[in-house]
Amino acid sequence: MSDPFEDRSLPRGALAGAAGLVVLALAGAAYGRLSGQSVTAAPSAAVVQSRDLLFTDRADGAVVITEATGGLVQVVAPGTNGFLRGVLRGLAQERLRQDAGAETPFVLTRWSDGRVSLTDPVTDRHVYLEAFGPSNVAPFVALLDSPAPNT
Repeated sequence: MSDPFEDRSLPRGALAGAAGLVVLALAGAAYGRLSGQSVTAAPSAAVVQSRDLLFTDRADGAVVITEATGGLVQVVAPGTNGFLRGVLRGLAQERLRQDAGAETPFVLTRWSDGRVSLTDPVTDRHVYLEAFGPSNVAPFVALLDSPAPNT
């Protein structure tokens, strides 16, 4: 059986166009990497509200959330708020990898563009929570909206 495309070659214009597209994509990626400009960087926005919070695991499985100054903000019951626990677990594991302790509070921030982030100043890791949907970000927004505790 013979190949129907045996005597046909690819047009030179198509090959040159494909090669040019590859070179252009590589040049753009190199420029972005070397110049420090990034299309994935979060847009700049002003801080609307921020809280420094400590998260402590209790023996019964609850998570105790306190202000950095020591006042109780909330106790998360055992077996609830799986997303909140997962985010905290990821941040805590990063601290463990860097041999950092748990005494430095995390920073929960609401931005002027509607984003909500949780930042670990020890590891400089930022989690933009709104990317996970409104039901997952709601417990963090509730922490921002809860009144300041009496210390």
